[in-house]
Amino acid sequence: MNRLPLTFILLTIMLDSIGIGLIFPVMPDLLREITGQTLADSAIWGGVLATSFAAMQFLFGPVVGNLSDAYGRRPTLLIALAIMAVDYLVMARADTIWLLLLTRLIAGLTAATHSTATAYMADISAPADRARNFGYIGAAFGVGFVIGPLIGGLLAGIDLRAPFYCAALMAGANLLFGLLVMPETVTEKNRRPFSLARANPLASFRTMGRLPGVGRLLIVLGLYQTALFSYPAIWPFYGQAAFGWDTWMVGVSLAIFGLAMALTQALLVGPTVQRFGARGAVLIGMGGDLVAFAAYGVMTSGTLALIFTPVAAVGGLVMPALQGIMSTEAADDQQGELQGVIASVMAVSTILAPLMMTYTFARFTQDGAALYLPGAPFLLGGLLLLGAIALFAATPSANPTRPDSLT
Repeated sequence: MNRLPLTFILLTIMLDSIGIGLIFPVMPDLLREITGQTLADSAIWGGVLATSFAAMQFLFGPVVGNLSDAYGRRPTLLIALAIMAVDYLVMARADTIWLLLLTRLIAGLTAATHSTATAYMADISAPADRARNFGYIGAAFGVGFVIGPLIGGLLAGIDLRAPFYCAALMAGANLLFGLLVMPETVTEKNRRPFSLARANPLASFRTMGRLPGVGRLLIVLGLYQTALFSYPAIWPFYGQAAFGWDTWMVGVSLAIFGLAMALTQALLVGPTVQRFGARGAVLIGMGGDLVAFAAYGVMTSGTLALIFTPVAAVGGLVMPALQGIMSTEAADDQQGELQGVIASVMAVSTILAPLMMTYTFARFTQDGAALYLPGAPFLLGGLLLLGAIALFAATPSANPTRPDSLT
């Protein structure tokens, strides 16, 4: 495989994740400033913003995937990045919750970067290499997520709006880089005309559900992602409520988590899949997440939360292995559609999870709560993880001879 396209796509993912990670530490303080509400009530608004983003991503994820199959990964990705850069600039100027909500809707509409980049990775990877290369994508995202929260936490100490300007700059730089070096991977051999029927998210679910084993795996993915969304939905609020962290410390904690995830996905995915198979990698990763969720549910020490990060990072094994399994069941001209459906499943999870997790957080942290328990959303996530583990364990391999199969 040509290393230049691989390098490009990993740098693209990293730059994108830097822009995302920049804004996480500032959201609790920004929402309190805009709404004038308590931390608990601001967390619910944070859930509304995340749900709005996810709803747009669900509706348009299959559209973007099908567009990239028909017109190419390059234009799909670059147009999304251009709109994203402008959207961050508008977000930096938002002074009402409704304008902030509008920017999140637009961001969800244009959030094509990850699914398109993943389809691009599938284009340039042999089937036997896909789980490993999807792990590299996760590692690149993790490296960016190490840098982003640190910069965001630092900039937020100067001005609450500064991280958004920096995110716009990052998106613009990403766009320029793509214009200069990104080759197109969709050719006449794997190009497929755009179909509105396939762009319908429900129709795409039915198409992918007919592939052996993929239907159940999509449900496993949905349960897992709903549980996992406890982290982005409440972590900045949880850090303040449970440990008294400021924006800088929230940024540091997210950076440590991102570093641990990057190391897991860069160094452990390939060897773990080789040693235990993709099935074993998924189960090991989910087991690590389950232990972490139980611990964070009752933890009261910020130092212990940081020390516990490597256990939580074991979950970094799950997505690359699970994506590798599903990718080998799809035809070469369906990779964009598959990644669009995966994005839609993840979007459905992030439609449900933010409101679910932030409401749970608010109920257990509001004034007069019968039990003050900031980690309650993690305990709820643990129950969902148990369901995902049980369903995955009961799912047979569709093709045991494939290198990325469940065995």
